[in-house]
Amino acid sequence: MSTNQFKYGGQAVLEGVMMRGRRQATVVVRRPDGSFARLDLPIPARSAQWQRWPLLRGFAALAEAFTIGRKALDFSAAVVAADDDENLHPVVQTLIFVVTLAIAIGIFVVLPSLVANFIGQLGAPVLVREIIEALINLALVVAYIAAIGRIPDIGRVFGYHGAEHKVINAYEAGLPLTVESVRQCSRIHPRCGTSFLLAVALIGFLIFLSVAGLPVWQRIIARIVLIPLVAAVAFEAQQLAANYYHVPWVRWLLTPTLAAQYLTTREPDDDMIATAIAAFEPVVAADHREATQLAPTTGVAPGLADTQPTM
Repeated sequence: MSTNQFKYGGQAVLEGVMMRGRRQATVVVRRPDGSFARLDLPIPARSAQWQRWPLLRGFAALAEAFTIGRKALDFSAAVVAADDDENLHPVVQTLIFVVTLAIAIGIFVVLPSLVANFIGQLGAPVLVREIIEALINLALVVAYIAAIGRIPDIGRVFGYHGAEHKVINAYEAGLPLTVESVRQCSRIHPRCGTSFLLAVALIGFLIFLSVAGLPVWQRIIARIVLIPLVAAVAFEAQQLAANYYHVPWVRWLLTPTLAAQYLTTREPDDDMIATAIAAFEPVVAADHREATQLAPTTGVAPGLADTQPTM
């Protein structure tokens, strides 16, 4: 695809897909009876100059992705449960999120640090201790993904994840958005959130070396504080790599991160592909309408520098 073409992104949800463009995100969920439920979410323009600066734009993009992704998941859960009118109270949702975040930090940050620190106390050099900690963290992430993938409902989410990638790959290749055409495309995509997690692990290892000399609990606190910076740097690295994905040596470097996507994607069935297409078409149509409206006055297509991660 052209580096000037807007880079669409998306996310798999329960029995559906969320696709996001420059001005609109659309969630399409397949109801138990086979019909579609649809939710359009407006995306405000990033008018502030700082939102386009390197690293800071990563913060903005990831914050938007989290906000929209949470709304998409809430909508899909309500549709699947056929309970649109009875959602959890916002306070309960916030409490669940805080508890989940605390557990994640405990498992993926605190536990590897404590184990690696114990190994360091046995005489391992600092660099060896840091490498061991990074490997433990990576192993826990892979084990977690592999374990939840065995849950049938999560397996279906992974199928919709594959459908999301296939539709975006078909669009970027200029192929017609039909089930037959999309089915032939790869379920692997260089801007995937799974690849982003591995980028976070690698870049986190390098950045966390700066605090490797601190006592263990200070190291843990420093790692938690530095997580947003690590994510922003990983975002920039992933977008840069995706822009140069056509270069052979870049594809070679990305091989491990792309291979990890086989853990979080499944080959989708035709219904999943149709659902992803139904979510993608309104997003593209909305962008085309805006481009047509702006063209006579500005002469410039909007959003050439914008990118969206796929999840």
